[in-house]
Amino acid sequence: MQSTDFYVTVLGSGAAIPTLSRHCSSQLVNVHGFRILLDCGEGTQNQLRAYHQRLQSVSVVCITHLHGDHFFGLPGLLSTMHMCGRDHEIVVIGPEGIREAVETINRFSGQHFDFPISFVELSSSLCATAPQQVYQCRRCTISAFALRHSVSTFGFLIEEVPHGSRPPRRYAYCTDTGFFDSLADVVHGVNLLCMESTFANDYEQVAIEKQHCTAAQAATLASMAGVRQLLLTHFSARYKDIAPLMEQATAIFPNTLPATDGHRYGVEHWTDKRASKDIIPPATDDGMA
Repeated sequence: MQSTDFYVTVLGSGAAIPTLSRHCSSQLVNVHGFRILLDCGEGTQNQLRAYHQRLQSVSVVCITHLHGDHFFGLPGLLSTMHMCGRDHEIVVIGPEGIREAVETINRFSGQHFDFPISFVELSSSLCATAPQQVYQCRRCTISAFALRHSVSTFGFLIEEVPHGSRPPRRYAYCTDTGFFDSLADVVHGVNLLCMESTFANDYEQVAIEKQHCTAAQAATLASMAGVRQLLLTHFSARYKDIAPLMEQATAIFPNTLPATDGHRYGVEHWTDKRASKDIIPPATDDGMA
């Protein structure tokens, strides 16, 4: 059985547009009961309900960049939280402009929130060379670092506060980004690296032009960084079957798993030999979470 105190629930693993089997980018990270939402693509609030995750339990939302497939679900999620009676603070971390984006939508829609929102806006100069801590609580810290994409984009490193004698586990989330060598230093030795893998090898030139990664490039980075396990995500909608991407990745870094909507992945200690994937059965009703 996978870790029950530090794990990632994949809500969306697709790139650019939602499909019937893969929603837009979003993950819910649970660190000893503290919940962090990574990206909030279209339909994220429905995915939270579908996989039995309570909307109001989210304390922090981290947005990598302001492309729609990573951000368009946030205004709706915040609105639903308001309508369902949220009265406690939420922290929103993302690129410069995220506050203005949310406040502009609210102004034109007449929306307001009865709970406080603390915005933490990131600049590329702040996080250009190494992870910079942007949030901490008694259970974990969150650090941000710059990625290389067509707009200002950040990866996030989540580290648990040490418990007992074991070293703290670390989870790194990197999407969207082109391949660059120094990223391996930033995520070196993490327990679980989630890396975008939009394309297969035959689209490598497209990946370079669009500043994305192939599955093989993601695996190469994982090998360079010496991570425990690699989780591939952000698959192009052109791939109904991602087997070729997995074959290309595992040929370089065998300990690779594909992100699948509704699956839960444990952030395991290096010495643990347990399986790192668990399937969450979808909800059977449409009740409010």
